[in-house]
Amino acid sequence: MSGQTEFTGAILDAAQAVPEGLIDPQGRSAGRRFNVYRNNVAVSLTDALGTAFPVVKKLIGAQNFDALAGIFLRQHPPSSPLMMFYGEEMPGFLEGFAPLQHIRYLPDVARLELALRHAYHAADAQALNPTVLQETAPETLMASRLRFAPAVRLVPSAWPIHAIWTFNMVEGAPKPQGVAEPTLITRPEHDPVQTPLSPGAATFVGALIDGLPFGQAVDSGTQTGAFDLSETLGVLLSGGAITALEPTP
Repeated sequence: MSGQTEFTGAILDAAQAVPEGLIDPQGRSAGRRFNVYRNNVAVSLTDALGTAFPVVKKLIGAQNFDALAGIFLRQHPPSSPLMMFYGEEMPGFLEGFAPLQHIRYLPDVARLELALRHAYHAADAQALNPTVLQETAPETLMASRLRFAPAVRLVPSAWPIHAIWTFNMVEGAPKPQGVAEPTLITRPEHDPVQTPLSPGAATFVGALIDGLPFGQAVDSGTQTGAFDLSETLGVLLSGGAITALEPTP
């Protein structure tokens, strides 16, 4: 184990001994100072995770979340000094975390919260003027591909993740119902906006994001389930999601 790896492991795990050779400015063992520093690091990372995943924290309770965070940060220490995206591994971590297996929607809620953060910090982009779609010949539109703003995210889910998030974050929001809610995230202005989609609409949008021509994306969506094409396009346009229409040569 390298010195740096040993130091990092000891910082994140209070059960590990203070690394050998650490001394304070007076040349004495820095054990006490190191323990204070270790505690401060753990508290800071736990707070960062709580800020990143407020609904996950609310769903399992603050005390349980702090315990979970302690395990998570030892397995997934920060790889960057920038904390804005710390916790990328949280959805996968939750999928394999045995004590919370009974809350089956929890990993998808974490994916939604992670996607909201990415959308918030994504680069700005100029939205396509809606008249471009209206003025494009149908046969040209069907063969064209759409390009999307960096903030756009689609979070597939078999759970009502949008309703779960809203119920826990918005006072007076209705209780979630047992329906799948794949969720589209756009950022028309400064803050991300969530829109739950039907399975067919989600397949359509996902196909467009993956680069399929418009016509093929429509076919994919209708094979999954009936959806309102005009309504879905309206959501994309009002959310500033589309940045370009690229006809196929």
